Amino acid sequence: MSEQPQARRSGRPTTPVLTRGLILETALRLLDERGESGASLRLIARELGVRPSALYNHISGQDDLISGIRELVSDRIDVSGFGRLPWDEAMDRWARSYRNAFADHPPTIALLGVLPIATGTRTSDMYEAVFAGLIEAGWPESEVLSTVVAVECLILGAALDHSAPDNMLDPGDDPNSPTFQAVYDAGHAAAASTARRLTDVAFETGLSAILAGLRARHAALAAD
Repeated sequence: MSEQPQARRSGRPTTPVLTRGLILETALRLLDERGESGASLRLIARELGVRPSALYNHISGQDDLISGIRELVSDRIDVSGFGRLPWDEAMDRWARSYRNAFADHPPTIALLGVLPIATGTRTSDMYEAVFAGLIEAGWPESEVLSTVVAVECLILGAALDHSAPDNMLDPGDDPNSPTFQAVYDAGHAAAASTARRLTDVAFETGLSAILAGLRARHAALAAD
């Protein structure tokens, strides 16, 4: 009597189907858990239960992996206000979402800061929307890049600061720093009175200041 073929099991496979998206999401999670070492292709492969060579069916190498991680983070940055809202309101919305996106994944800040942006990506689309919106609002082309980079300096510094402990600047019991101690206590008390962390208050202060300066700069350029 011939042996009957074994029926295929129903239900989902026990091992997830390997995709580029799964690789990138795993890499981002490992980065959050382990820092920059989490972006190792060997570690990602082990986490997914595959050989490292299997990853190359979906990514071309380390730079492509990092570029893909940048895409995941950039997808969370809101550029919807550019071309629709006043430029400063659009930039305020963009800056807040940008800071939040990177504050959620602080190890990506240093990692992504050394890799040039790939063309034809959602990240380049994000910059296209920002730059076009500012030019449409009357910013000269020669001023746009330095303006955006200046705001990014605040954003990325604030995102990194968000992951630091709240007592980073605590002077302790140093008797030679009474003013330092008074300022530290007053700053944290003011933040606590509004149910916010000092790092959040600092970002609000910095963003308000830089936007005020940019409004003045924009008005001066328009008057010339």
